[in-house]
This record gives sequence, structure tokens and C-alpha cells, in this order.
Amino acid sequence: MNQSIVVSQMDGVCTIALNRPEVFNSFDEAMGKAFQKALDDAAEDPEVRCVVVTGNGRAFCAGQDLKEVTAPDAPDFTHIVENTYNESIRRIRNMEKPVVGAINGVAAGAGANIALACDLTVAKSSVKFIQAFSKIGLIPDSGGTWMLPRLVGMQRAAAMAFFGEPVLAGDAEAMGLIYKSVDDEGFEQEITALSKRLASLPTYGLGLTKKAFNLGLESDLSSHLTTERDLQMKASESDDYAEGVAAFLEKRKPTFQGK
Repeated sequence: MNQSIVVSQMDGVCTIALNRPEVFNSFDEAMGKAFQKALDDAAEDPEVRCVVVTGNGRAFCAGQDLKEVTAPDAPDFTHIVENTYNESIRRIRNMEKPVVGAINGVAAGAGANIALACDLTVAKSSVKFIQAFSKIGLIPDSGGTWMLPRLVGMQRAAAMAFFGEPVLAGDAEAMGLIYKSVDDEGFEQEITALSKRLASLPTYGLGLTKKAFNLGLESDLSSHLTTERDLQMKASESDDYAEGVAAFLEKRKPTFQGK
């Protein structure tokens, strides 16, 4: 695997770390392909029950490596956005497993929107989220214009995108941009506890829940009630459902297998 991505796995948790710390984990095309392969591998591995996306070094991700886009033989933005970012966001959102964004440092541009695409985003209290695109005359990509209004409303989304001002993790939590801000000292412990908890839950049902959320964002209520019905039928046929009911009746803690 490309060394710009480091993957580790323990106790059902797959950690995918962005690993270009010398450029604040900014993406080039090779890193994008390696990231997507790591996501594909995690999605297909039955031993993986939770995925954590984080960064090595001082930053989570500073977005696009501008050296790539300003090179004489640079690919155009259609190629870069589609192949490096859109394909990554689709994999995060379509993976039927929980994905935790463990935001260890600044998340700017596409890096901020990769963080926001995760199911649960937890950041160090010192972290800043920056929609940096307007600084160079661009629009938020990597799902930014789709996610921001849904997370924080149109007015705040517009302010973040237009001004490109940093949002501290505590403020991001307060406005609903992320799940949780954690003191820097307790960050690693929080991520470990959260990811292990997610890995112990009924993964198949969590994946169907995530699918329902995704579909619900584009559906009317009546249509979505039908979608819920159909997904609930699938969930009721799972081993985890049988285990959950048996554990409830036997007054014990369930042991879910994620299937």
C-alpha cells in the first residue's frame, strides 16, 4: 500500500491514518487512491466492525496538495475532484459500517469535508475546521455544499464558506457540525473507547441505519416509511437481532457478531 496511508487493525477496529505529515496530510492523486483502497478493504473485511479515519503528525488534513494542481502537467479539477475526493466521500457514506473521524489536528478545505462525512466526528479541543476554498476563489467540494447546510443550516453554512474563518472544535460541537470535542489529553482514550464500543454493537443493523439516514435525506416521508419497513425486515432476519432478543429475554448482555 502507498505509504501515504497507514492501516492498522485491532479488536474489530480498522484505523486508517493519513500519512503525509510533512505537507499536513494534504492529498495528491496517489494518496487518494490509497485511501480509497483502504476504505474498500475495510468495507469488505468481515473482521472489521468499525473504521477510524485520522491523521499522523500535527494535522488531520489540509486538503489538496497545491503542488499537484499547479504542476505543468496538472490534471484538471474535474479529474481531481471526482477521482480523489468524490470517490472517497462515496466510500465513507456508503460503507455499511460506522466510520469515526478522529480529528487530531487542523482540518481544512477537502480535509474538513472528509472529516464531516464520517458518521461520528470527534476532534481535539484545539482543532480548527476551515472551509478554506474561498481564499483561492473556489467552492467547497468533497460534499461540503451538501453537508454544511444540513449540519448547521444555510446561514452558518454560507458564513463558513464565504469567509473561510476557522471554527474551533468546541464551537463546532455546539453548532452541530461535529459529534464531540475532547480535551487534547484525553483524545486517544476517547477514540479508543468509542471505536471499541461501536465494534461491539450489531454492525449489520448499524449499517442499515446508516443506509436509512442516507436515503432519508433525499426522500419524502411516505416513501421513506416504506424504506424503513423494508430495511427493518432485513434487520429482523439478522443473527444480531436473534441474539439481542434472546439476551433481553434471558436478562443478560448481548454478544453481537455483526451479522
